[in-house]
Amino acid sequence: MSKLSIAAFALPFLAAAFAPVAAGAAGSAYYRAELANPAPKAKFVARDVVWACEGVHCVAGRGTSRPLIMCASLARAAGEVKSFTVDGAAITPEDLARCNGK
Repeated sequence: MSKLSIAAFALPFLAAAFAPVAAGAAGSAYYRAELANPAPKAKFVARDVVWACEGVHCVAGRGTSRPLIMCASLARAAGEVKSFTVDGAAITPEDLARCNGK
């Protein structure tokens, strides 16, 4: 079998093997937040992560700081945060108040 026919045979299997990895990486959001008012920008950087917002809903990938620090940096950049979740778990009401500087 020639090298070309081996590559043509293996290509569909390789593409199928890597498709879930690409789809998962593109759709992953470690932080999710709801703001009190629409975000001033659709995309911005706060505490070394890129936040993507649509109206009052914002998402970002995982950062290296503690969740409370990530929330507070978002609040400074985009305004009051009404809810903040980390990997699917909401922060406590006390931490949310600290996030907003209250």
